[in-house]
Amino acid sequence: MTRRERWFGATGRRVPELALEGTIDTTGAIELSLADDDALFREAHARGTPVVVRAESVEEIRTALSRPEVACVLVGDPDLVTLDLAELTYG
Repeated sequence: MTRRERWFGATGRRVPELALEGTIDTTGAIELSLADDDALFREAHARGTPVVVRAESVEEIRTALSRPEVACVLVGDPDLVTLDLAELTYG
């Protein structure tokens, strides 16, 4: 299974779309919750600030990755990193 990457804001860096907490450098990123206002996501994206979201479930991961502003989703459970996201999304 190939892990997809996303741009880390305007840093020129690419990061895994899904990573275990503590395994990637998130310096300079803003951490937002899925419950945060959409305007916060748009503003960070417009400024080129990387957006990181923490997730605890498959549904939260799927929802976070559906947002184009999100650079990376961080999870605390190592089992969640092994999910086949393409299979979950497309069946």
